[in-house]
Amino acid sequence: MAALAWLLIPLFAVVGAAIWGSWASRNKTTGDVAELAGYARFRDAMERAHPILADSARHEREPAAAATAVTPSSSG
Repeated sequence: MAALAWLLIPLFAVVGAAIWGSWASRNKTTGDVAELAGYARFRDAMERAHPILADSARHEREPAAAATAVTPSSSG
């Protein structure tokens, strides 16, 4: 009876590996269309939420542009 128990352990391991292998190699391309459509909707929503600023407005909002701006001095 003990020998039968030792033979069942590898049998269960093989069955488990076969189940995992069939699950891991399944066809995963069926959901790609829905995922890509959702990503396109997300991208469109982000473009509507943050419109592209004009160059003058962009310079006013960027702190790095204000920090590097050189102001002419009247002394000299």
